[in-house]
Amino acid sequence: MGMAAESQFHVLAVDDSLIDRKLIERLLRTSSYQVTTVDSGSKALEFLGLCENDESNPSTPYVCPNNHQEVEVNLVITDYCMPGMTGYDLLKKIKESSSLRNIPVVIMSSENVPSRINRCLEEGAEEFFLKPVRLSDLNKLKPHMKKTKLKDQKQGTVEKLEDLEVQQQQPQQQIIIQNEQQQAPKSRDLLQPESESHPHAQPTIEQQQQSLQQANNNSKRKTMEQGLSPETDRTRPRYSGIATVV
Repeated sequence: MGMAAESQFHVLAVDDSLIDRKLIERLLRTSSYQVTTVDSGSKALEFLGLCENDESNPSTPYVCPNNHQEVEVNLVITDYCMPGMTGYDLLKKIKESSSLRNIPVVIMSSENVPSRINRCLEEGAEEFFLKPVRLSDLNKLKPHMKKTKLKDQKQGTVEKLEDLEVQQQQPQQQIIIQNEQQQAPKSRDLLQPESESHPHAQPTIEQQQQSLQQANNNSKRKTMEQGLSPETDRTRPRYSGIATVV
């Protein structure tokens, strides 16, 4: 049962030495791991779906447009001293990638240099093995792969729960939008001017003054048309049937 579970883990082994590469492959298969071997850091990046950038910025990897890994890689074990891209450079590029940084990386070296070991561990390497690698060393790989797998499963569960929550919120948002649309006409009616909402309302004081002024103007116009002026009518003496002879 345990070996069946371990066979689900896939290890990418990177070493420019054919002898060391065959040795690590045999040890990994003995431990029931699936194994893919490559002879350089650039080929490892290519297998992982990353490519080295152009010459203007060679330190930054990017996703290869036509090369995406079809097999999940659960761990990378790489030699430190390799021509071109070292194991340390490969480690940095993996940890700089948002899609690959969670993959555990183990460094191997035939030289026991403490500063080199510390630098790799500080950069994010899980282990640093001295060559020749032994079967007891590979027993340390399984906890790292299990931890990463559990982390990925937890992240997947969180994403599913978030998607489910979004799906549940959509009907509620639609109901809220419908209620707002139904309440919008009522709000517009409340905001209408009083003259529009109440066509038979009482006229204002200004309207009454305008109506009174218009009535006075009409009365004066009618009096003038009849030849009667209110001012001359008050000052002219009135004679009733008396004629004055000079």
